[in-house]
Amino acid sequence: MKRKGQTLRVIGKKSMTRKLIAALAIFCLLAGAGLLYGVNKYHENLRPVSTSTQPKTVAIASGATVRTIATTLRQQGLIRNEWAFTRYAQLTNAGRYLQAGTYEFTPSQSTQEIIGQLTHGKVATQLVTILPGKRIDQIKQSLIRQGFSEQEVDQALDPAQYESSPALVDKPKGASLEGYIYPESFQRTADTKVSSIVQQSILRLQKQLTPEVRDGFKKQGITVYQGLILASIVEKEVVKQSDKNQAAQVFLTRIKVGMPLGSDVTAFYGSELAGKGQDVTYDTPYNTRIHTGMPPTPISNVSESSLQAVAKPAATDWLFFVAGDDGTTYFSKTVAEHEALTKKYCIKLCQ
Repeated sequence: MKRKGQTLRVIGKKSMTRKLIAALAIFCLLAGAGLLYGVNKYHENLRPVSTSTQPKTVAIASGATVRTIATTLRQQGLIRNEWAFTRYAQLTNAGRYLQAGTYEFTPSQSTQEIIGQLTHGKVATQLVTILPGKRIDQIKQSLIRQGFSEQEVDQALDPAQYESSPALVDKPKGASLEGYIYPESFQRTADTKVSSIVQQSILRLQKQLTPEVRDGFKKQGITVYQGLILASIVEKEVVKQSDKNQAAQVFLTRIKVGMPLGSDVTAFYGSELAGKGQDVTYDTPYNTRIHTGMPPTPISNVSESSLQAVAKPAATDWLFFVAGDDGTTYFSKTVAEHEALTKKYCIKLCQ
């Protein structure tokens, strides 16, 4: 027979057990809710900060930790949460593969997209453009305007470091890179050195100096350097590509018969170097109205069409040409024809 005290103790134990189970259930429920909230919050923090597509430039230093990168991105307003960024990088093992460089991100990118860009090293690039028909000093100023320092550009334009290039094989000793900086657009990142741009442009020129072009120069009785000189004159004198072969023929014929080239642009080059502005009467070695033969150096960089024109000049017997106001070059055989064409087509330019 159970005693009353024993019955009360059994009832008390059952009651306590039920309370513990209820408490445990509540705890699990709260823990589950908290976990669900945490997971949702984590995924929410991986979402883009906004819909803005305005790019922001971010420099990631070599050796930067995931946490440092996360802080930088958070300060730039590109991620919602540093911990979520770091945790995602850890879970996906991406932290080992984040690459240094200068990047462009937008607030509309998710954390996953940003980390993907960082692991693939898709750095921000911009174009550095070198235009045709430009003197070396003009190219220098253009490179400075495009973000390089003057000291860096001066060092990059020192020909000594490129002497082994086949393109410079017959460049006279002491001559500058005038004529050798090929006009082109080059990809640049924040880490790109201007010497790399110059090197690439010389390599591009080298590719344009094909065996066919070199053989063409040889058939005309000129060296590669002399070919560059004539190509630079054609580049500055003629606007339309279709006229370049005929202009090259005029200059080559004049050289063969001992006539001065009579090029205004070479005279201008020499007078401008002397600080005299554009003066066709100023006597310098570049004044081909006064002196026969070629000027001592190229007067600008050259395009492919000008190189091809000198290598394969037109089969004509012109001795004169004038650039008309309409951009067309008018050719003639005699002084009388030349003067008539000048009077008719070169009204503004020839004033």
